[in-house]
Amino acid sequence: MAASSNSSLSGSSVSSDAEDFQPPIWKSYLYQLQQEAPRPKRVTCPQEMESRPKYYGREFHGMVSRERADELLDSAEGAYLIRESQRQPGTHTLALRFGNQTLNYRLFYDGKHFVGEKRFESIHDLVTDGLITLYIETKAAEYISRMTTNPIYEHVGYTSQRRDRGTQRLCRGHPPSRKVTFQDEGKISSPPLLGPRATLRDQEKHHSYDKVHNFKTHTFRGPHWCEYCANFMWGLIAQGLRCSDCGLNVHKQCSRLVPSDCQPDLRRIKKVFSCDLTTLVKAHNTPRPMVVDMCIREIERRGLQSEGLYRVSGFTDHIEDVKLAFDRDGDKADISEDTYADINIIAGALKLYLRDLPIPIITYDLYSRFIQAAKITDPDARLEAIHDGLLLLPPAHYETLRFLVTHLKRVTSFEKDNLMNAENLGIVFGPTLMRPPDQSTLATLNDMRYQKLVIQLLIENEDILF
Repeated sequence: MAASSNSSLSGSSVSSDAEDFQPPIWKSYLYQLQQEAPRPKRVTCPQEMESRPKYYGREFHGMVSRERADELLDSAEGAYLIRESQRQPGTHTLALRFGNQTLNYRLFYDGKHFVGEKRFESIHDLVTDGLITLYIETKAAEYISRMTTNPIYEHVGYTSQRRDRGTQRLCRGHPPSRKVTFQDEGKISSPPLLGPRATLRDQEKHHSYDKVHNFKTHTFRGPHWCEYCANFMWGLIAQGLRCSDCGLNVHKQCSRLVPSDCQPDLRRIKKVFSCDLTTLVKAHNTPRPMVVDMCIREIERRGLQSEGLYRVSGFTDHIEDVKLAFDRDGDKADISEDTYADINIIAGALKLYLRDLPIPIITYDLYSRFIQAAKITDPDARLEAIHDGLLLLPPAHYETLRFLVTHLKRVTSFEKDNLMNAENLGIVFGPTLMRPPDQSTLATLNDMRYQKLVIQLLIENEDILF
């Protein structure tokens, strides 16, 4: 009886020009059907039932047969009662009159009432929602099945235009990657693409990354319409899904068809640390997380010659202060030398940010691929496998890793001062940038030398792998 998800049929004419954008015309057919749906009619038991559970009311009739329940409900659409099952004493059944027949549903209670996925505070609400769903799915089955055939979202993309009107669409996906060929004797041929880089800021581009919507079941207060198909989202609770990052509202079945074009709303992003990487950069319209850019900029300005850079720990409380500053102030966070004289605090904050990512820079689904690549004994084949793995990273992860590794390569150029070579940095950043999916301590210990080797090889071969 749980309400199924839904979508739309006829399209709406809306200008495709962001400047001329007008709200769509919401389709009212399903809303009208909800208004016509039968209302619940409780059939009460004339006597007090000693066996009645405390969470049921007078609609509980004790242990009665299906036939007797059918007789009691043979009055009007929407009539309902609760009975104890004769076949399974101690279990309860909701008997509901709909379509000139009595429907029986196994009823459960765990603090809330439910017969399917939806959970309700009261039996009245459960029955109300069920009658709406039954009525709409009976009257409009064909309409519902065709709702996604002509979605307004696909025609005009009005949701994106509404949220970032006038925002220029930029290139999608990975930055152009050089096709490299790994040859014998460790030599790698690659067509020259760009001249030498003077600083990390050279070659920087902003990217508009694809991002899937983070849909979660949502209960809407008051009438709401699907922003994919423009049809009404019916029911009393959990009528549809809402993207927790951008606020897009859709039917459950429409959610499977929405493009990966989520543009997170900064008002919904509560923090910087522990926020999904792609979500953060999309919300701020930056190629990389601000923490990475700002910390690396500060380290390159005054810390490249600091002995033990990234190996020496900063004061933990001060690192936590930096984290709180980013969460509170975003790109206005003050991490200057006047505020934090010890560069190890900034380096520690960068490492903490990378460790706290819910999905590591080298994602969980690619972890084993990189570990297996590191185990390859042939140097050329090993680099080839690592290069192939890099191309599978989500674009925002790829760009962040590229920027970080380029910085770490620069750190190694000051090895005489900071005593940090590629191997040392691999030891520090291996467990930070790649973590096993099962978070097993044993797996992490077994893989540590391969984690180190992956990062070491990325740094040593940065100019050809990215």
